[in-house]
Amino acid sequence: MPTNPINRRQFLTTTASGLLATALLPDRTFGAEKKAPAGPASRWTIGCFNRPWTKWSYDETLDAIKGAGYTTTGLLSPVVAKGDIFTSAGATPEYLNALKRKIAARGLTVNMTALRVKNGVPLAEAIADTRQQIVNAHTLGVESALTFGVDKPAHYAQYFKVMADAAAFAAERKIKLVMKPHGGGSGSSEEMVTAMKAVGHPNFKVWYDAGNIIYYTGKDPVAELAPIAEHVTGFCAKDCAAAKSDVMISFGEGKVDFAGVFKRLKSAGFSGPIMVECCKIGPTPQETMENARANRLFLEKILANV
Repeated sequence: MPTNPINRRQFLTTTASGLLATALLPDRTFGAEKKAPAGPASRWTIGCFNRPWTKWSYDETLDAIKGAGYTTTGLLSPVVAKGDIFTSAGATPEYLNALKRKIAARGLTVNMTALRVKNGVPLAEAIADTRQQIVNAHTLGVESALTFGVDKPAHYAQYFKVMADAAAFAAERKIKLVMKPHGGGSGSSEEMVTAMKAVGHPNFKVWYDAGNIIYYTGKDPVAELAPIAEHVTGFCAKDCAAAKSDVMISFGEGKVDFAGVFKRLKSAGFSGPIMVECCKIGPTPQETMENARANRLFLEKILANV
């Protein structure tokens, strides 16, 4: 008999730690490459998601994003009722090619799409649906697929299995699989570290969202970067004044220390992109566009001094 038996919890903890160590070791796997030193922050890409314009058509959305001075966009918020399903599993190649042309016609490039994982279904179904979304993302030509984590603890174990499969599947297609802080299993850095350990693949990283750290946890977004900064490959930009408060606001109206966050990220080798997720929504697409422009100018001013 062994002289130092371990219980199940100790076994799982030791195994998880080993998985994260293995996942974060430098290797030749896509997504595991060592970051180069960050260049001037003023050169980081600043793009814009479609979220502020979901009550208008996607054509109006793209026109507004271009009008606000952005050249990069991301597909964060599908509006199925309007036919904006983006890279959802049901998207056809014809739809995706038309979407690609629509974005390119405005002189925009698309760098990210949202990945929504099915919960409460058999594992095989969840994996198949997620893989199809990644195939669609590859057709569209995006660099990153973003997952929002999972809310209910009962779903955590299967979610991690789906993500482990998705990380490898996405890596084969040169797509970075990333997770943003979004409450539940990705609420703060502690949960995100746990998720990376459980997934155990180098192509599973973080897109940081300082506003969501405040919104979901009330914690300090700069301090929360300490254990995860080196794993951040993108940034969702929003401001927030307090837990569960409005995030559709102008930057500078909340408590996010953007300069502090960017300085910490830069020291860890981060070099963008930054994607504006939120702004104050006006009564028209054009007024919302001006608010999105103001948020871009706010970030450019901050980055010029980082």
